[in-house]
Amino acid sequence: MHSNGAPRRRHDAELKATVLADCDEPGASIAAVAQAHGLNANLVHKWRRRRRQQPPAVDAMRTDDQVAEAFVPLQLPAPAAAAIPDIRIELRRGATTINIAWPGQAANECAAWLREWLR
Repeated sequence: MHSNGAPRRRHDAELKATVLADCDEPGASIAAVAQAHGLNANLVHKWRRRRRQQPPAVDAMRTDDQVAEAFVPLQLPAPAAAAIPDIRIELRRGATTINIAWPGQAANECAAWLREWLR
């Protein structure tokens, strides 16, 4: 095993949070942020990947009155079929008036009947 002899450096969570916050600034360059903190850009990229892969952390100091902001998918019930109102037709021919109520679900049949009747 080949080693350069230098021990690995450990970075505390506060430094990581500061670096990642600096990277999130508009127009920030990852390389420039890493260099400003004396880090390798590849390390900063690795921290960013890990942050994206982790689920959002819930603040341990949160009280029961506070709500954590996160996307929560909900299963919604299927929409109920809209009630189709009855079709009401009033026909007048001379002195005769006929009132017809046709079920709304059978609108096609009503249209066919009406076409035949009007011939």
